[in-house]
Amino acid sequence: MLVREELEELEKRTLSPYAQLSSQSRGREIEEKECDLRTRFQRDKDRIVYSKAFRRLKHKTQVFISPEGDHYRTRLTHTLEVTQIARTIARSLRLNEDLTEAIALGHDLGHTPFGHTGETVLNSICPQGFKHNEQSLRVVDVLEKENGLNLTWEVRDGIKNHTGDVLPSTLEGQIIRFADRIAYINHDIDDAIRGGIISNEDLPEECLKVLGYSSRERINTMIVDIVEQSRGVNEIRMSPHIQKAMNELREYMFKNVYIGSKAKKEEIKAQNIVKQLYYYFKENKDLLPKEMYKFIDRDGYDKVVCDYIAGMTDRFAVKKFREIFIPEPWN
Repeated sequence: MLVREELEELEKRTLSPYAQLSSQSRGREIEEKECDLRTRFQRDKDRIVYSKAFRRLKHKTQVFISPEGDHYRTRLTHTLEVTQIARTIARSLRLNEDLTEAIALGHDLGHTPFGHTGETVLNSICPQGFKHNEQSLRVVDVLEKENGLNLTWEVRDGIKNHTGDVLPSTLEGQIIRFADRIAYINHDIDDAIRGGIISNEDLPEECLKVLGYSSRERINTMIVDIVEQSRGVNEIRMSPHIQKAMNELREYMFKNVYIGSKAKKEEIKAQNIVKQLYYYFKENKDLLPKEMYKFIDRDGYDKVVCDYIAGMTDRFAVKKFREIFIPEPWN
């Protein structure tokens, strides 16, 4: 018996009846020979980690644009924190940890330079609009490699629906919706305190009484609650009072950090960079990288320009803007 087959049998014996078994995946759009060693979801996880889009996450903004200091989160470290939280929940509920990890690693691959600031700009100027979850799916379906990564249906479903109105079809995908929020609320608090934007004393006391007074306590409270509430049921959920406290803490962050704080004062400049680059490449088709041309007939030039801008890291976007719009000293 192959190692993969042994792993598939182990899943059947040990996982919850609500878990998504790798052997029962809906499969890939393009059929492939199965791996001797890895299950389908393990292969998907590897394909995401080895992708160029995953590597670019290390130079994309989480919340703070070009922070002075080595300890602020990037989109990559956010992704890794989401992954760890999600795996803990999946393991505790005896769900498919490999599927959970693959979705978590891929959920933000489509994020723009400068975080949600870049997303907002592209959504306002691209004819088709722009949502990072849909772009993440486009990255794995179309833009990576020659013809996308050809991931399984369940991973693709989880990536697309990690945010928005539609719930993922698997419990593993539903875990990511919670893990994403748990991670960014708490690590953004940590970064905001480090940056002097807020202090621990500023955080809403009623939320802290419920969730905890440190990042470690809050994360633990939320994870334990999800596990307790979701055991033995075909749903990932939180208890109402924990959910309420988490939502109120998130609202506090929007009001005091994400919108209008001194940490966001550079956002207008970042918005201008994204906007000007988009219009420049829209008017200068011959300057678009040659590897992007193959998508034009299929998806239209506007969409391909949007793909190119969305794929940029913060520092590459700044570099291109400087090359194009900032005059060099005459020599």
